[in-house]
Amino acid sequence: MPPTNTASSGQQPGKSGRKKGRKARLIVLVLVLAIIGGLAYGAYWSISTVRASFPQTKGSITLQGLSGPVDVRRDGYGIPQIYASSDEDLFMAQGYVQAQDRFYEMDVRRHMTSGRLSEMFGESQVDNDEFLRTLGWNRIAQQEYDTKLSASTKKYLQAYAKGVNAYLDGKAGQDISLEYAALGFTNDYTPGKWTPVDSLSWLKAMAWDLRGNMQDEIDRALMTSRLDAKQIADLYPQYPYSRNKAVVQQGEYDQLTGTFGSQSSGGTGTGTGVGTGTGVGTGVGAGTGTAGASAGAATGTGTAAGTATGTSALESQLSGLQDVLDDLPTAVGVNGNGIGSNAWVVQGKHTITGKPLLANDPHLSASLPSVWYQMGLHCRSVSDKCRYDVTGYTFAGMPGVIIGHNQNIAWGMTNSGVDVTDLYLEKITDDGYLYDGKVVPFKTREETIEVAGGSPKKIVVRETNNGPLLSDRADELVKVGKKATVDTAAPDRGDGYGVALRWTALEPGTTMDAVFAMNRAADWDDFREAAALFEVPSQNLVYADTKDNIGYTLPGRIPTRAEGVDGSVPVPGWDSDYRWKGYIEQDELPYEYNPARGYIVTANQAVVDQDAYPYTLTTDWGYGTRSQRITDLIQQKIDDGGKISTDDMRQMQMDNSSEIAKLLVPALLKIDVKDKDVREAQKLLEGWDYTQDADSAAAAYFNAVWRNVLKLAFGNKLPKELRVKGQCLWVEPVNTTGPADEAGKVRECGQREAGQAQPDGGDRWFEVVRNLMDDENSAWWTTPEAGTRPAADNRDELFRRALIDARWELTAKLGKDIDSWSWGRLHRLFLKNQTLGTEGPGFLQYALNRGPWKLGGGEATVNATGWNAAGGYGVVWVPSMRMVVNLGDLDKSRWINLTGASGHAYSSHYTDQTDKWVEGELLTWSYSKKAVEDDTSDTLVLKP
Repeated sequence: MPPTNTASSGQQPGKSGRKKGRKARLIVLVLVLAIIGGLAYGAYWSISTVRASFPQTKGSITLQGLSGPVDVRRDGYGIPQIYASSDEDLFMAQGYVQAQDRFYEMDVRRHMTSGRLSEMFGESQVDNDEFLRTLGWNRIAQQEYDTKLSASTKKYLQAYAKGVNAYLDGKAGQDISLEYAALGFTNDYTPGKWTPVDSLSWLKAMAWDLRGNMQDEIDRALMTSRLDAKQIADLYPQYPYSRNKAVVQQGEYDQLTGTFGSQSSGGTGTGTGVGTGTGVGTGVGAGTGTAGASAGAATGTGTAAGTATGTSALESQLSGLQDVLDDLPTAVGVNGNGIGSNAWVVQGKHTITGKPLLANDPHLSASLPSVWYQMGLHCRSVSDKCRYDVTGYTFAGMPGVIIGHNQNIAWGMTNSGVDVTDLYLEKITDDGYLYDGKVVPFKTREETIEVAGGSPKKIVVRETNNGPLLSDRADELVKVGKKATVDTAAPDRGDGYGVALRWTALEPGTTMDAVFAMNRAADWDDFREAAALFEVPSQNLVYADTKDNIGYTLPGRIPTRAEGVDGSVPVPGWDSDYRWKGYIEQDELPYEYNPARGYIVTANQAVVDQDAYPYTLTTDWGYGTRSQRITDLIQQKIDDGGKISTDDMRQMQMDNSSEIAKLLVPALLKIDVKDKDVREAQKLLEGWDYTQDADSAAAAYFNAVWRNVLKLAFGNKLPKELRVKGQCLWVEPVNTTGPADEAGKVRECGQREAGQAQPDGGDRWFEVVRNLMDDENSAWWTTPEAGTRPAADNRDELFRRALIDARWELTAKLGKDIDSWSWGRLHRLFLKNQTLGTEGPGFLQYALNRGPWKLGGGEATVNATGWNAAGGYGVVWVPSMRMVVNLGDLDKSRWINLTGASGHAYSSHYTDQTDKWVEGELLTWSYSKKAVEDDTSDTLVLKP
């Protein structure tokens, strides 16, 4: 039966033709909405229509299926705290409340993860759906539900789905959200019932965002068309272990005992690093073909990808894959390399309260609404019948709390970056694929894609024993170079190699079990047991408890590979030597408990020193710029004899210091600049403290100089597949055709979306430049003249050129008067609804989107407002939330979200946290019943 309202009080509002088709995704709305007359539009989009979907937040609602009453208390920001007397009631209410605020977002997510976007948005989404169906996230989620999850987890998922469906019961689209009212103009789409598998599938999308080094694997292989092995090695330097500390620092791995030695006691216990086990070593790249030899030698631990194909063949395959990745919705793919997160924990001996403080701010693509939904889930009395008293950040569409705290412990997460994906090049025929000298039949399935306003499309998904053939999903991927030399160790190329993906998330797992287990964990042992279930995505987990213990653990299903194979480049799928050998046992994975230093920092840096652990976790860690800055700030406070407060943790989260500026500015100030206007800009750097505040003119100019240094030294030397789409250069021909100029050069235009192009300017590029600073005559520092811009033959001449180019770039963007310059004018955040606000009629974008905001911070700063130096200065990823948990008094914890609780465009809670997020403020985070009651603005009772 439909919910029965006994009171209602809503909140008040406070490449080709195919590529062109993609670019117009969702534009079908324009054609329909454009014919709506102004008067009709104004009448339909009345205030009453907009408010129709706002949730009821006061009074009572009857929900069939509850066993007892549930209280939903919302504070002044619309953040709900739910009180129930049984687990099932608690999670049913969570489903109902999240659907009230975010159902459209939930619905889009489940269509995305199941490859059904075309059902909502029409033909423009068919290519995306084909790719996502090929990955098969929804199928894997169904297998997890059927075969892997505990009975209690299934019960909670069912209860959650029941709550969502109770909200949907009897509602038309316009009663649910403004977006459905807009969709109603183009098709007769009606949301279907929610299922437990819909909740599980979102974990696959997050795992895709955090999948590790697949992009680096593609990029290294593509670089071989223009760069030799030494040059690629320059662009992928070794991790600076001596300068930027790993997460786990104390002791070295003892091969005899299988433990880390000399771990110290800090609170009530001592810890060891890993359990027993022997690992596989890394070897020198042994590729025998052009691509593999280059890429393998480049990393120093490369695999024999060269036995798979020559340069042109591999380039064709992987550039096609990149086209597909570029086109995925933003909510599924992060913008650019270097994305990460910060999390750290400080033990009581260094804090004002005498108990731990834990901070976390995960970095993700900016989205509206935010990917996070703040919520408290409270059993009125914790017992076997009702086991939860937890609060934190949830995903709308999934029960439980992902990051947060309960009455005993707190936890945070950052992406570990471990390598859990490999690309396999497959020798394919009509009959199957080659494996150890035999043709093996494909595993196939037929998928039907329903298309709003069009005819269904059927596709066949083919899988090898390494995974699905991604190359079936793009025209470019089935074309291979015909002229590249193929080594005799590889089979004949024939019509080309396919590309298959091996990824741990394509195997059923138990991560959903882990979420609930962490939510109710009472101590370190409970937490470690829960973490062992957190298989995909592999995350760095930081821990603290009310008894003054802190810890770190690395869970996840992490593959082991044969000696000499490190996952850094694509490998031959036809040779069983390149298959994964197994997975690292959970008790062999690194962890740390109560280290003597009294704090643990994780910000996507190396987990362990390369010499301290027998397994290769990845060859592509973040380079530790953020983690070391956080470590230095903590250690400085300790060395000064101070105690760290909650506000100190907040201020650390907002640290804007630029490490690359500290390296480059002294050298830039030594450059003799003749042009008075350029000299005027150069003087901005004199006395600058390297802080990238939004109002800083020096930060604006420095980042423009940095962008131009990267472009001149590296960007213009990269192959077209890595450069920004539409940016064209005259270059020496390499495996290409086209008219040449008098010097024999050909015009090549970049092919990559701006947010994904290279050099992106992250801390890998910090390390590249640092390693070249003393080699003033390196070939990387050379660049030809361009128009009136002089050529450069060494480092200082290139720096002079960058100073000049940056001056005139900012003159064009910000004006000639440098007094008007500021970093925030360049570095702006736009929040866009990820479907109807991305493309479509202007008035709909105006209704759904917000911004811009002028931001400080930048790439690889602690306040990590990421931007892509190849593509421009705009913000492409952000700290998606910030929190500081005070284990001495949980009610004194603080939190903030990027946007707000509501997904309704004209709700007062749509973006009511964003201004405070921009300023680095944190909101009160009430936990105890009294604190929640004191903060309550609205109370809704859900009645059985």
